[in-house]
Amino acid sequence: MKKGQIAEGIIERVDFPNKGIVRTEEGKVIVKNGMPGQKVRFMVHKKRKTHAEGRLMEVLEKSPFETREPQCSIFPACGGCMYQTMEYEEQLKMKENQIRQLLDEALKAGGQVDADGNPDYQFDGIHPSPSEFAYRNKMEFSFGDEYKDGPLCLGLHKKGSTYDILTAEDCKIVHTDMNRILSCILKYCKDKNLPYYHKISHEGFLRHLLLRRAQTTGEILVNLVTTSQADWDFTPLVEQLRALALEGKIVGILHIINDSLADVVRSDETRMLFGQDYFYETILGLRFKITPFSFFQTNSLGAEVLYSAARGYIGDTKDMTVFDLYSGTGTIAQILASVAKKVIGVEIVEEAVEAARENAALNNLTNCEFIAGDVLKVLDAVTEKPDFIVLDPPRDGIHPKALPKIIDYGVERLVYISCKPTSLVRDLAVFLEKGYRVEWACCVDMFPQTVHTECVVLIQRKHI
Repeated sequence: MKKGQIAEGIIERVDFPNKGIVRTEEGKVIVKNGMPGQKVRFMVHKKRKTHAEGRLMEVLEKSPFETREPQCSIFPACGGCMYQTMEYEEQLKMKENQIRQLLDEALKAGGQVDADGNPDYQFDGIHPSPSEFAYRNKMEFSFGDEYKDGPLCLGLHKKGSTYDILTAEDCKIVHTDMNRILSCILKYCKDKNLPYYHKISHEGFLRHLLLRRAQTTGEILVNLVTTSQADWDFTPLVEQLRALALEGKIVGILHIINDSLADVVRSDETRMLFGQDYFYETILGLRFKITPFSFFQTNSLGAEVLYSAARGYIGDTKDMTVFDLYSGTGTIAQILASVAKKVIGVEIVEEAVEAARENAALNNLTNCEFIAGDVLKVLDAVTEKPDFIVLDPPRDGIHPKALPKIIDYGVERLVYISCKPTSLVRDLAVFLEKGYRVEWACCVDMFPQTVHTECVVLIQRKHI
Protein backbone atom coordinates (compact mmCIF):
# COMPACT_ATOMS: atom_id res chain seq x y z
CA MET A 1 0.00 0.00 0.00
CA LYS A 2 1.15 3.56 -0.66
CA LYS A 3 1.24 6.48 1.74
CA GLY A 4 -1.79 8.68 1.21
CA GLN A 5 -3.82 5.82 -0.23
CA ILE A 6 -7.44 5.66 0.92
CA ALA A 7 -8.91 2.20 1.45
CA GLU A 8 -11.72 0.36 3.21
CA GLY A 9 -11.88 -2.79 5.28
CA ILE A 10 -13.35 -4.56 8.31
CA ILE A 11 -11.57 -4.51 11.67
CA GLU A 12 -11.00 -8.19 12.50
CA ARG A 13 -9.88 -7.61 16.07
CA VAL A 14 -8.37 -4.91 18.27
CA ASP A 15 -4.99 -5.55 19.90
CA PHE A 16 -4.08 -3.68 23.07
CA PRO A 17 -4.59 -0.85 23.50
CA ASN A 18 -6.48 0.31 20.39
CA LYS A 19 -4.80 -1.26 17.36
CA GLY A 20 -7.49 -2.41 14.94
CA ILE A 21 -6.31 -5.13 12.53
CA VAL A 22 -7.62 -4.76 8.98
CA ARG A 23 -6.74 -7.27 6.22
CA THR A 24 -6.72 -6.03 2.65
CA GLU A 25 -5.62 -7.63 -0.61
CA GLU A 26 -2.45 -5.58 -0.32
CA GLY A 27 -1.64 -6.66 3.22
CA LYS A 28 -2.23 -5.95 6.89
CA VAL A 29 -3.10 -2.46 8.11
CA ILE A 30 -3.28 -1.24 11.71
CA VAL A 31 -6.05 1.33 12.15
CA LYS A 32 -6.38 2.82 15.63
CA ASN A 33 -9.53 3.89 17.48
CA GLY A 34 -11.95 1.43 15.93
CA MET A 35 -14.03 -1.46 17.20
CA PRO A 36 -14.02 -5.13 16.16
CA GLY A 37 -16.45 -5.71 13.29
CA GLN A 38 -16.63 -2.12 12.08
CA LYS A 39 -16.23 -1.44 8.38
CA VAL A 40 -13.97 1.59 8.14
CA ARG A 41 -12.44 3.95 5.62
CA PHE A 42 -8.84 4.92 6.37
CA MET A 43 -5.85 6.72 4.89
CA VAL A 44 -2.44 5.03 4.93
CA HIS A 45 0.05 7.31 6.68
CA LYS A 46 2.93 4.94 7.54
CA LYS A 47 4.54 1.89 5.94
CA ARG A 48 6.36 -0.76 7.93
CA LYS A 49 8.13 -3.95 6.84
CA THR A 50 5.28 -6.21 7.94
CA HIS A 51 2.29 -3.88 7.75
CA ALA A 52 0.96 -0.42 7.05
CA GLU A 53 -0.64 2.03 9.47
CA GLY A 54 -3.80 3.90 8.63
CA ARG A 55 -5.66 6.88 10.10
CA LEU A 56 -9.35 6.27 10.65
CA MET A 57 -11.42 8.60 8.48
CA GLU A 58 -14.94 7.23 8.77
CA VAL A 59 -16.91 4.32 10.17
CA LEU A 60 -18.93 3.03 7.20
CA GLU A 61 -20.82 0.29 9.03
CA LYS A 62 -21.37 -0.30 12.73
CA SER A 63 -19.90 -3.29 14.49
CA PRO A 64 -22.24 -6.15 15.47
CA PHE A 65 -21.03 -5.44 19.02
CA GLU A 66 -22.53 -1.94 18.97
CA THR A 67 -25.84 -2.91 20.48
CA ARG A 68 -26.63 0.14 22.59
CA GLU A 69 -27.01 3.85 21.98
CA PRO A 70 -24.25 6.36 22.87
CA GLN A 71 -24.45 7.53 26.45
CA CYS A 72 -23.18 11.10 25.92
CA SER A 73 -23.78 13.86 23.38
CA ILE A 74 -20.21 14.17 22.03
CA PHE A 75 -19.66 10.50 21.09
CA PRO A 76 -17.90 9.51 18.85
CA ALA A 77 -16.12 12.85 18.22
CA CYS A 78 -14.59 12.75 21.71
CA GLY A 79 -11.51 10.55 21.91
CA GLY A 80 -12.28 9.22 25.40
CA CYS A 81 -15.00 6.57 25.79
CA MET A 82 -14.54 4.62 22.58
CA TYR A 83 -16.51 1.55 23.64
CA GLN A 84 -19.65 3.05 25.18
CA THR A 85 -21.86 1.61 22.40
CA MET A 86 -20.59 -1.90 23.28
CA GLU A 87 -22.23 -3.80 26.14
CA TYR A 88 -19.97 -3.87 29.18
CA GLU A 89 -19.68 -7.67 29.19
CA GLU A 90 -18.32 -7.53 25.63
CA GLN A 91 -15.82 -4.83 26.63
CA LEU A 92 -14.57 -7.09 29.41
CA LYS A 93 -14.21 -10.10 27.10
CA MET A 94 -12.25 -8.05 24.56
CA LYS A 95 -9.89 -6.60 27.18
CA GLU A 96 -9.35 -9.99 28.81
CA ASN A 97 -8.38 -11.49 25.44
CA GLN A 98 -6.05 -8.58 24.69
CA ILE A 99 -4.14 -8.97 27.96
CA ARG A 100 -4.07 -12.75 27.74
CA GLN A 101 -2.57 -12.49 24.26
CA LEU A 102 0.14 -10.07 25.44
CA LEU A 103 1.11 -12.23 28.40
CA ASP A 104 1.02 -15.49 26.43
CA GLU A 105 3.31 -14.07 23.76
CA ALA A 106 5.74 -12.71 26.38
CA LEU A 107 5.95 -16.02 28.23
CA LYS A 108 6.40 -18.03 25.04
CA ALA A 109 9.21 -15.69 23.99
CA GLY A 110 10.77 -16.09 27.45
CA GLY A 111 10.56 -19.89 27.37
CA GLN A 112 7.97 -20.26 30.15
CA VAL A 113 5.93 -23.01 28.52
CA ASP A 114 4.61 -26.46 29.41
CA ALA A 115 5.39 -29.73 27.67
CA ASP A 116 2.95 -28.87 24.88
CA GLY A 117 4.52 -25.46 24.26
CA ASN A 118 1.69 -23.49 25.89
CA PRO A 119 2.31 -20.62 28.32
CA ASP A 120 2.70 -22.13 31.79
CA TYR A 121 0.95 -19.84 34.32
CA GLN A 122 -2.44 -19.28 35.93
CA PHE A 123 -4.53 -16.52 34.33
CA ASP A 124 -7.39 -15.36 36.54
CA GLY A 125 -9.28 -13.38 33.90
CA ILE A 126 -10.62 -9.86 34.34
CA HIS A 127 -12.29 -8.24 37.32
CA PRO A 128 -14.96 -5.70 36.35
CA SER A 129 -15.22 -2.21 37.76
CA PRO A 130 -17.99 -1.97 40.40
CA SER A 131 -19.34 1.02 38.44
CA GLU A 132 -19.50 1.11 34.65
CA PHE A 133 -20.23 4.85 34.58
CA ALA A 134 -19.56 7.83 36.89
CA TYR A 135 -16.47 6.08 38.25
CA ARG A 136 -13.75 8.72 37.81
CA ASN A 137 -12.78 10.70 40.89
CA LYS A 138 -10.52 13.02 38.89
CA MET A 139 -10.93 14.76 35.54
CA GLU A 140 -8.89 17.37 33.70
CA PHE A 141 -10.94 19.51 31.31
CA SER A 142 -9.43 22.02 28.85
CA PHE A 143 -10.58 25.44 27.70
CA GLY A 144 -10.52 26.15 23.98
CA ASP A 145 -12.81 26.26 20.97
CA GLU A 146 -14.40 23.50 18.92
CA TYR A 147 -13.24 25.12 15.70
CA LYS A 148 -10.98 28.07 14.87
CA ASP A 149 -12.38 31.32 16.31
CA GLY A 150 -15.48 29.48 17.55
CA PRO A 151 -17.22 30.06 20.89
CA LEU A 152 -15.50 29.17 24.16
CA CYS A 153 -15.60 25.47 25.05
CA LEU A 154 -14.66 23.60 28.20
CA GLY A 155 -14.25 19.87 28.02
CA LEU A 156 -12.21 17.21 26.24
CA HIS A 157 -10.08 17.03 23.13
CA LYS A 158 -11.69 16.03 19.87
CA LYS A 159 -10.47 12.63 18.70
CA GLY A 160 -7.17 12.98 16.84
CA SER A 161 -6.89 16.72 17.50
CA THR A 162 -4.36 18.65 19.55
CA TYR A 163 -6.32 21.89 19.61
CA ASP A 164 -10.08 21.36 19.12
CA ILE A 165 -12.09 21.07 22.34
CA LEU A 166 -15.57 19.59 22.79
CA THR A 167 -17.69 20.86 25.67
CA ALA A 168 -18.39 17.88 27.95
CA GLU A 169 -21.46 18.93 29.94
CA ASP A 170 -22.86 15.39 30.08
CA CYS A 171 -19.69 13.29 30.44
CA LYS A 172 -20.83 9.88 31.69
CA ILE A 173 -17.66 8.59 33.33
CA VAL A 174 -17.74 11.33 35.98
CA HIS A 175 -20.37 12.09 38.60
CA THR A 176 -23.10 14.53 37.57
CA ASP A 177 -21.76 16.94 40.22
CA MET A 178 -18.70 17.46 38.00
CA ASN A 179 -20.89 18.19 34.98
CA ARG A 180 -22.86 20.80 36.94
CA ILE A 181 -19.66 22.48 38.09
CA LEU A 182 -18.26 22.50 34.54
CA SER A 183 -21.44 24.07 33.16
CA CYS A 184 -21.43 26.75 35.85
CA ILE A 185 -17.81 27.70 35.21
CA LEU A 186 -18.21 27.69 31.42
CA LYS A 187 -21.28 29.96 31.58
CA TYR A 188 -19.49 32.37 33.91
CA CYS A 189 -16.40 32.56 31.68
CA LYS A 190 -18.54 33.06 28.57
CA ASP A 191 -20.57 35.80 30.26
CA LYS A 192 -17.37 37.59 31.28
CA ASN A 193 -15.83 37.03 27.82
CA LEU A 194 -12.64 35.60 29.34
CA PRO A 195 -10.11 34.46 26.69
CA TYR A 196 -8.64 30.97 26.65
CA TYR A 197 -4.92 30.28 26.39
CA HIS A 198 -3.69 29.63 22.83
CA LYS A 199 -1.02 26.95 22.81
CA ILE A 200 0.72 28.32 19.71
CA SER A 201 0.83 32.05 20.48
CA HIS A 202 1.05 31.45 24.28
CA GLU A 203 -1.49 34.19 24.83
CA GLY A 204 -4.71 34.03 26.82
CA PHE A 205 -5.99 33.36 30.32
CA LEU A 206 -8.10 30.22 30.82
CA ARG A 207 -6.27 26.89 30.64
CA HIS A 208 -7.82 23.95 32.51
CA LEU A 209 -10.40 22.87 35.02
CA LEU A 210 -9.19 20.11 37.35
CA LEU A 211 -12.00 18.48 39.32
CA ARG A 212 -11.60 15.83 42.02
CA ARG A 213 -14.54 14.19 43.78
CA ALA A 214 -14.28 11.42 46.37
CA GLN A 215 -16.58 8.51 45.60
CA THR A 216 -17.02 7.51 49.23
CA THR A 217 -17.26 10.91 50.96
CA GLY A 218 -18.62 13.07 48.12
CA GLU A 219 -16.09 15.82 48.92
CA ILE A 220 -15.15 17.93 45.89
CA LEU A 221 -12.08 20.01 45.07
CA VAL A 222 -12.43 22.59 42.27
CA ASN A 223 -9.18 23.78 40.68
CA LEU A 224 -9.39 26.51 38.03
CA VAL A 225 -6.10 26.76 36.13
CA THR A 226 -5.16 29.99 34.32
CA THR A 227 -2.10 31.90 33.21
CA SER A 228 -0.93 35.05 35.00
CA GLN A 229 -1.84 37.17 31.97
CA ALA A 230 -4.88 38.66 33.75
CA ASP A 231 -5.72 39.56 37.33
CA TRP A 232 -9.31 38.46 37.80
CA ASP A 233 -11.56 38.50 40.86
CA PHE A 234 -13.37 35.14 40.93
CA THR A 235 -15.45 35.95 44.03
CA PRO A 236 -18.79 35.94 42.12
CA LEU A 237 -17.92 32.57 40.56
CA VAL A 238 -17.12 31.14 43.98
CA GLU A 239 -20.54 32.24 45.20
CA GLN A 240 -22.23 30.63 42.19
CA LEU A 241 -20.36 27.36 42.72
CA ARG A 242 -21.22 27.22 46.41
CA ALA A 243 -24.88 27.79 45.56
CA LEU A 244 -25.06 24.78 43.18
CA ALA A 245 -27.40 21.93 44.11
CA LEU A 246 -24.98 19.00 44.32
CA GLU A 247 -25.14 15.49 45.74
CA GLY A 248 -21.68 15.96 47.19
CA LYS A 249 -20.08 19.00 48.81
CA ILE A 250 -17.46 21.43 47.52
CA VAL A 251 -14.81 21.63 50.25
CA GLY A 252 -12.26 23.72 48.35
CA ILE A 253 -12.00 26.09 45.38
CA LEU A 254 -8.50 26.94 44.17
CA HIS A 255 -7.13 29.31 41.53
CA ILE A 256 -3.95 27.75 40.14
CA ILE A 257 -1.53 29.90 38.12
CA ASN A 258 0.32 27.99 35.40
CA ASP A 259 2.60 29.78 32.92
CA SER A 260 4.28 26.64 31.60
CA LEU A 261 4.61 26.54 27.81
CA ALA A 262 3.78 22.83 27.90
CA ASP A 263 0.16 21.73 27.84
CA VAL A 264 0.24 20.25 31.34
CA VAL A 265 -1.71 20.91 34.51
CA ARG A 266 0.75 22.17 37.12
CA SER A 267 1.05 25.00 39.63
CA ASP A 268 3.43 27.95 39.66
CA GLU A 269 1.23 29.53 42.35
CA THR A 270 -1.95 28.40 44.10
CA ARG A 271 -4.48 30.87 45.48
CA MET A 272 -7.13 29.67 47.90
CA LEU A 273 -10.52 31.06 46.92
CA PHE A 274 -12.59 29.02 49.37
CA GLY A 275 -12.21 26.26 51.92
CA GLN A 276 -9.26 23.87 51.90
CA ASP A 277 -6.80 22.40 49.40
CA TYR A 278 -7.56 18.74 50.15
CA PHE A 279 -10.36 16.20 50.52
CA TYR A 280 -10.72 12.74 51.99
CA GLU A 281 -11.36 9.38 50.33
CA THR A 282 -11.71 5.92 51.90
CA ILE A 283 -10.22 2.73 50.41
CA LEU A 284 -10.57 -0.68 52.11
CA GLY A 285 -11.29 0.93 55.47
CA LEU A 286 -8.32 3.32 55.33
CA ARG A 287 -8.72 7.10 55.07
CA PHE A 288 -6.64 9.12 52.61
CA LYS A 289 -6.10 12.86 52.38
CA ILE A 290 -5.78 13.91 48.74
CA THR A 291 -4.45 17.23 47.42
CA PRO A 292 -4.87 18.70 43.89
CA PHE A 293 -1.86 16.94 42.38
CA SER A 294 -1.67 13.82 44.57
CA PHE A 295 -1.41 10.58 42.63
CA PHE A 296 -4.43 8.46 43.51
CA GLN A 297 -6.24 5.79 41.53
CA THR A 298 -8.91 7.57 39.49
CA ASN A 299 -11.50 4.83 40.14
CA SER A 300 -11.82 4.55 43.93
CA LEU A 301 -14.19 1.57 43.97
CA GLY A 302 -12.14 -0.09 41.24
CA ALA A 303 -9.02 0.51 43.34
CA GLU A 304 -10.52 -1.62 46.08
CA VAL A 305 -10.88 -4.45 43.55
CA LEU A 306 -7.34 -3.88 42.25
CA TYR A 307 -5.70 -3.79 45.68
CA SER A 308 -7.72 -6.77 46.90
CA ALA A 309 -6.45 -8.77 43.92
CA ALA A 310 -2.89 -7.64 44.63
CA ARG A 311 -3.21 -8.44 48.34
CA GLY A 312 -4.44 -11.93 47.42
CA TYR A 313 -1.31 -12.50 45.33
CA ILE A 314 0.98 -11.03 47.99
CA GLY A 315 -0.26 -13.44 50.64
CA ASP A 316 1.24 -13.65 54.13
CA THR A 317 3.75 -10.87 54.87
CA LYS A 318 3.99 -11.42 58.62
CA ASP A 319 7.48 -10.54 59.94
CA MET A 320 8.46 -9.34 56.44
CA THR A 321 9.99 -6.08 55.27
CA VAL A 322 8.12 -5.01 52.15
CA PHE A 323 9.35 -2.51 49.56
CA ASP A 324 6.56 -0.60 47.81
CA LEU A 325 8.35 0.95 44.84
CA TYR A 326 6.65 3.80 42.97
CA SER A 327 4.37 4.11 46.01
CA GLY A 328 2.44 7.29 45.11
CA THR A 329 0.45 8.44 48.15
CA GLY A 330 1.23 5.14 49.87
CA THR A 331 -2.09 3.37 49.37
CA ILE A 332 -0.64 -0.12 48.87
CA ALA A 333 1.97 0.38 51.59
CA GLN A 334 -0.72 1.24 54.13
CA ILE A 335 -2.93 -1.66 53.09
CA LEU A 336 0.02 -4.01 53.70
CA ALA A 337 1.32 -2.30 56.85
CA SER A 338 -1.16 -3.99 59.17
CA VAL A 339 0.11 -7.44 58.15
CA ALA A 340 3.85 -6.74 57.67
CA LYS A 341 6.79 -6.00 59.96
CA LYS A 342 7.68 -2.87 58.00
CA VAL A 343 6.83 -1.27 54.67
CA ILE A 344 9.18 1.13 52.88
CA GLY A 345 7.66 3.20 50.09
CA VAL A 346 9.72 5.00 47.45
CA GLU A 347 8.18 7.72 45.29
CA ILE A 348 9.78 10.47 43.18
CA VAL A 349 6.97 13.04 43.66
CA GLU A 350 7.68 14.83 46.95
CA GLU A 351 4.10 16.02 47.40
CA ALA A 352 2.89 12.42 47.16
CA VAL A 353 5.43 11.33 49.77
CA GLU A 354 4.32 14.07 52.16
CA ALA A 355 0.72 12.95 51.63
CA ALA A 356 1.70 9.31 52.24
CA ARG A 357 3.34 10.20 55.57
CA GLU A 358 0.32 12.22 56.60
CA ASN A 359 -2.06 9.44 55.57
CA ALA A 360 -0.08 6.84 57.52
CA ALA A 361 -0.37 9.02 60.63
CA LEU A 362 -4.08 9.52 59.91
CA ASN A 363 -4.53 5.73 59.89
CA ASN A 364 -2.35 5.22 63.00
CA LEU A 365 0.25 3.20 61.11
CA THR A 366 3.72 3.40 62.65
CA ASN A 367 5.57 0.78 60.59
CA CYS A 368 5.54 2.69 57.27
CA GLU A 369 8.51 4.69 56.00
CA PHE A 370 8.25 6.82 52.86
CA ILE A 371 11.28 8.06 50.96
CA ALA A 372 11.18 10.81 48.35
CA GLY A 373 13.41 10.15 45.37
CA ASP A 374 13.99 8.26 42.15
CA VAL A 375 13.84 4.49 42.69
CA LEU A 376 17.01 4.18 40.59
CA LYS A 377 18.99 6.28 43.10
CA VAL A 378 17.18 5.55 46.36
CA LEU A 379 17.84 1.80 46.21
CA ASP A 380 21.58 2.52 46.39
CA ALA A 381 21.12 4.42 49.66
CA VAL A 382 18.65 2.16 51.48
CA THR A 383 20.50 -0.22 53.79
CA GLU A 384 17.55 -2.48 54.59
CA LYS A 385 16.82 -5.48 52.39
CA PRO A 386 13.29 -6.46 51.35
CA ASP A 387 11.63 -9.83 51.84
CA PHE A 388 8.93 -8.91 49.33
CA ILE A 389 8.63 -6.20 46.65
CA VAL A 390 5.53 -4.54 45.23
CA LEU A 391 6.01 -2.66 41.96
CA ASP A 392 3.46 -0.11 40.73
CA PRO A 393 5.41 2.01 38.21
CA PRO A 394 4.09 4.79 35.96
CA ARG A 395 2.90 4.08 32.42
CA ASP A 396 6.39 3.74 30.98
CA GLY A 397 7.25 0.94 33.36
CA ILE A 398 10.45 0.45 35.36
CA HIS A 399 13.59 2.34 34.39
CA PRO A 400 15.92 -0.11 32.58
CA LYS A 401 18.76 0.68 35.00
CA ALA A 402 16.55 0.24 38.08
CA LEU A 403 15.29 -3.19 37.02
CA PRO A 404 18.61 -5.04 37.61
CA LYS A 405 18.88 -3.45 41.08
CA ILE A 406 15.40 -4.71 41.94
CA ILE A 407 16.19 -8.20 40.65
CA ASP A 408 19.52 -8.29 42.53
CA TYR A 409 17.69 -8.27 45.87
CA GLY A 410 16.83 -11.87 45.03
CA VAL A 411 13.45 -11.85 46.77
CA GLU A 412 11.40 -15.00 46.46
CA ARG A 413 8.28 -13.24 45.14
CA LEU A 414 7.21 -9.87 43.70
CA VAL A 415 3.89 -8.40 42.67
CA TYR A 416 3.87 -6.07 39.65
CA ILE A 417 0.85 -3.79 39.16
CA SER A 418 0.75 -2.18 35.73
CA CYS A 419 -1.43 0.48 34.14
CA LYS A 420 0.19 -0.15 30.75
CA PRO A 421 0.44 -3.87 29.93
CA THR A 422 2.82 -3.30 27.01
CA SER A 423 5.37 -1.85 29.47
CA LEU A 424 4.70 -4.77 31.80
CA VAL A 425 5.52 -7.45 29.21
CA ARG A 426 8.71 -5.59 28.26
CA ASP A 427 9.85 -5.70 31.91
CA LEU A 428 8.69 -9.31 32.34
CA ALA A 429 11.16 -10.36 29.65
CA VAL A 430 13.99 -9.23 31.93
CA PHE A 431 12.57 -11.05 34.96
CA LEU A 432 12.24 -14.27 32.95
CA GLU A 433 15.79 -13.95 31.69
CA LYS A 434 17.07 -13.47 35.27
CA GLY A 435 15.54 -16.61 36.74
CA TYR A 436 11.98 -15.62 37.60
CA ARG A 437 8.67 -16.93 36.29
CA VAL A 438 5.10 -15.64 36.21
CA GLU A 439 2.88 -17.66 38.54
CA TRP A 440 -0.44 -15.81 38.46
CA ALA A 441 -1.90 -12.92 36.52
CA CYS A 442 -5.20 -11.09 36.22
CA CYS A 443 -6.49 -7.78 34.93
CA VAL A 444 -8.82 -5.22 36.51
CA ASP A 445 -11.00 -2.95 34.41
CA MET A 446 -10.34 0.37 36.11
CA PHE A 447 -11.42 2.36 33.04
CA PRO A 448 -14.73 1.12 31.55
CA GLN A 449 -15.66 2.48 28.10
CA THR A 450 -11.98 3.20 27.34
CA VAL A 451 -9.08 1.19 25.90
CA HIS A 452 -7.13 1.02 29.19
CA THR A 453 -6.74 -1.89 31.62
CA GLU A 454 -4.74 -2.56 34.79
CA CYS A 455 -2.83 -5.81 35.32
CA VAL A 456 -1.61 -7.62 38.44
CA VAL A 457 1.12 -10.25 38.10
CA LEU A 458 2.76 -12.48 40.72
CA ILE A 459 6.41 -13.17 39.84
CA GLN A 460 8.33 -15.94 41.63
CA ARG A 461 11.94 -17.04 41.61
CA LYS A 462 12.49 -20.35 39.82
CA HIS A 463 14.01 -23.22 41.78
CA ILE A 464 16.08 -25.60 39.69
